[in-house]
Amino acid sequence: MILNPRIFVGVAAVGIVVAIGIVAFSGQQFINDISNSPREVLPITVELEDLSIVEVTEKYAVLEIKFLVSNPNLKSVLLSLLKYQLYEDDIRIHAGEVGERGGGFIVGSSYITILSQGSTMISDEIVLRNTGNTPELWSALTEDTLNWKITGDAFFNLSSMTTGGENEITFEFTK
Repeated sequence: MILNPRIFVGVAAVGIVVAIGIVAFSGQQFINDISNSPREVLPITVELEDLSIVEVTEKYAVLEIKFLVSNPNLKSVLLSLLKYQLYEDDIRIHAGEVGERGGGFIVGSSYITILSQGSTMISDEIVLRNTGNTPELWSALTEDTLNWKITGDAFFNLSSMTTGGENEITFEFTK
């Protein structure tokens, strides 16, 4: 049985027409995704949701900090790193971070995906050791009468490490 070569040409032509139709009807979003043109990236927002004392003993204290990160962009955002410093009466008592910032070759990822126009809660546990050098701090922790200040930076990209470039925002809260 010999097949007519016109059938193969017809199938190929239909395939090309279908591919062109998909690109044409998917709108500019598909073309924007594959183009190298720079894209406007709206800054994410970071809000302090909660800072609470979980446990205080004579040897250590456990705190929990929660941030609400919101993405106003129409595409998903990859939050690569959220780093923060915790102060009590302008004395830094802790520096923490969630995630990791890519450098050089990207080996792994602990990025947090924040969907388009969505929010994600990010929390971290803080363990403070009582060295005996700051009795005022330990007393304030026990009585929960602290004056907190939290400062930090968040590093993010649009939906991939290469889209929209790396972006950074800073934040500061008092509680």
